Amino acid sequence: MDRYAALSLLKEYNREPFHLQHALTVEAVMRWFAQELDHNEDAEFWATVGLMHDIDFEQFPDQHCAKAAEILRVAGFDDRFIHAVCAHGYGILSASPVPEHQMEKVLFAADELTGLIGAAALMRPSKSVQDMELKSLKKKFKDKSFAAGCSRETIRQGAEMLGWELDVLMERTLCAMRATERAIQAEMETL
Repeated sequence: MDRYAALSLLKEYNREPFHLQHALTVEAVMRWFAQELDHNEDAEFWATVGLMHDIDFEQFPDQHCAKAAEILRVAGFDDRFIHAVCAHGYGILSASPVPEHQMEKVLFAADELTGLIGAAALMRPSKSVQDMELKSLKKKFKDKSFAAGCSRETIRQGAEMLGWELDVLMERTLCAMRATERAIQAEMETL
């Protein structure tokens, strides 16, 4: 499925600007990681999985990932794609498979982390990640009352799955979000 068709499908199930921005952010971060980790030939696959990972969350939060599998199967996505999308719910949602491939592990770790970084950016005078430093992000990470819905344990577990130090995951995800923030903001203005 090309990006236009995937985005159209996503918008059938998601209307809230917050959810759309999160989808675009995770899409961009996944594309960035694919390129950073020398998976250039799969960058669009990584990005599309990122774009579609929460397709069901807005309308079916209690059936998250299970409903996504149904929606994506009807839309013609293959089992590999559906597994990748659903694996981001591992350990949180009973029906979610274990992240097996590097891409699935990156999505598992980066999904929650992009939410935390996005919330931290909104608290900054600039409302941007452009001037956010790792030290500032780590301080927000340690504050359990800040963005309490972002699971620190999932982020830690994702870094472990990848074999990365937590600081490495945070710094790389910050770099990805800095590199893509302006393009996402521009696209949000057109949605």
